[in-house]
Formats: sequence, structure tokens, C-alpha cells
Amino acid sequence: MKKLLFLAVIILIASGVLGSSSEERTLAPLPAPVSGNAVASLREGLDLFSMMGIGPHETWSDVTSKVYVLHLSSGKWFEGHPVPGVVGRVNAAAAAAKSREIVLMGGFMLDSDGTERPVPDVNVYEASIREWSRGKDLPIAVGSAVTGVMHDRFIYLIGGRSASGPVNNVQVYDAVKDTWSQATPFPGTPAFGQAGGVSEDDIVVIDGAKVGPAGGPRYVASDECWLGKIDKKNPTKIAWSKLPPHPGPARFGIASGGSDRYKRIYFSGGTSTPHDFKGVSYDRKPTEASTFTFEFDVRGQKWNKLSDNTYDPRADAHGVLITPYGPVVMGGLAQDIAPTDRVTLLPRKEGTFGK
Repeated sequence: MKKLLFLAVIILIASGVLGSSSEERTLAPLPAPVSGNAVASLREGLDLFSMMGIGPHETWSDVTSKVYVLHLSSGKWFEGHPVPGVVGRVNAAAAAAKSREIVLMGGFMLDSDGTERPVPDVNVYEASIREWSRGKDLPIAVGSAVTGVMHDRFIYLIGGRSASGPVNNVQVYDAVKDTWSQATPFPGTPAFGQAGGVSEDDIVVIDGAKVGPAGGPRYVASDECWLGKIDKKNPTKIAWSKLPPHPGPARFGIASGGSDRYKRIYFSGGTSTPHDFKGVSYDRKPTEASTFTFEFDVRGQKWNKLSDNTYDPRADAHGVLITPYGPVVMGGLAQDIAPTDRVTLLPRKEGTFGK
């Protein structure tokens, strides 16, 4: 059955679902430009979800609670039920669990003056009935955190920025029991806007932003790379160790995501300096999205460079989604640091997709 599924996808590619150029590997654009949107996928990457975020005007009134769903079987977008609540959020995290649910966690509400307020809200979307319900609130409200899933059940929310600043907590949501636990914190400097993911029993967390020195920018780049080994019997017990530097420079707001099927965690884009939800750097220096894409090979326990000239690079695209076409980024800030509606496939190692 899986082979037939992949064959159908290949036929769709040949019929023009993807961009015609070998370089411009794109899917149908989002219905509207958005950055800081949470993303997740269901049905083995055939249904892609973009939730909330901020539009091109980048003001508090441009934050949305809308949900867009791309069905790869048709190549078309549909508008789903909006996320419940009075207003939307930016830089929330999302992950799929139980093969049928999407769990949407935290993020920032924006006040009219642009102040970002982290919220503890957890919303659960049940795909079979197309309805949202409320999950148990986050113990520590954060936005701009790393997320990943183990065994289609345990969702890891790593780091992020709370009301008191960056944290190094690892919060674990049990999607079966609707409960939160605190796992072993990562031992590095508390940070937010990091990148990483979970593949099998491994967590990788890299880069992001940490508190800046007195008299300097509010936040500065972090270049720490950590590997966490999750205990097979206790999902809250993690053995952390430092990883060697990844290919390319340290960055903030890298799109990232892990794959159990391909035993890899993918990383692409980001900016050289930390920035706010508008893409304005805290050090006030000009910046642009990086064209660098790389991966962590979980089985080989090594970094691989995939491209130093990635087409249509992004920052603040909050996740790399694994599809039968390859890894995908949706929305985010384009290279000119403006919200985009583009949906782009990342370069990947030959032979790792379509099997």
C-alpha cells in the first residue's frame, strides 16, 4: 500500500504539482503571506497545516487565528476551522500525535504596542471530526520553542522564551493522558528561537538567542549544539551531551524538523542575528535569510551539508515538514525579511526519499 502511495505522488509530481524548474521546487502557495506560523502534518505528510502567525503588515492587528490545510493529493489549499480564542498568536509550536491529532502549544499574543506575551494555551485538533478542543495548559508558557515527537505520543517542547526570559526547560506532553511533565533540562545556556527536532530517541537542539551582555543588544546569538538521548523506559529522562559545531554559521530562527522514517533532522535558513517578530535585529544591523541547509544523520551521528545556495531561503518558518516529495517549509520570512506565502521543498541527500 505504501509503495502505491508513493507511486501516486510521483505521478502528481510529473503532472506539474511541483514547480517546473529543477531549481524551483515549490508547491501551491499559501492563501496569504504569513510568518511565525505553526506547522504540522498528518497522513504521512500528505496533509500539511499552517496555523496562526502574522501577516505582511506585521502589526498586532495582523496576527491571525486562521488555519490553512494543503492536501497534497489534490495540490490545493483549504481553510480549516480557526484556532479557538479571541486573538491569534505568533511563534507557537505544533506537532502531530496519535496519527490523527495536532497539538498546538504556547506562542505569543501581541499587545497594540507590539509587546509579546507568552501564553500557556494548548489546543488539540482532532482531524477525524475537524474540531478543536482544549488541552492541559503548559506548565511554563513559552514561545519560539523547539518541538518534536517520540513514538507518536510524547511531544517535547524545548527551550523558548517565557515571561521572565529564555529558558532551558524540556516540557513533555503525553498526548494520550493529556498531561505535562518536566524532563531533564538541556544543560546549555537558556535560549529561544533555537532549531532542532526529535528522530527515534534522539533530540538535537542548536543555536538560537541568549540574553545579551549589559549595555549591549537585548539578545545575542548562541552557537551551542546539544544531543539528547531519551531513555526508552522513561520519556522524561534525557542524557545530554555536547555536539560538535554544525556546518555553517550559528543562526536564529532556523526552520527544522525530524524524521523517524529517514533517521534525520533537517535545518535550513534562519538569520545571523536574533530578531523580533517583525524580523528587526536586536542589534539593529541589517540581516537576511541564510541560504544554508544541512542535516543531522541520527544513525551515523554526524552532520551533513546539503546546500549552501538553497533556493528561496527562509527564517521563522516554524518547522520542516516531511512529505513524500521531500522536506518542506511553509511561509516564514523570505530573504528580504518579509512574510511570504511560498511553500518550498528543501534540498536533501540523494536516495533518502521516495523509497
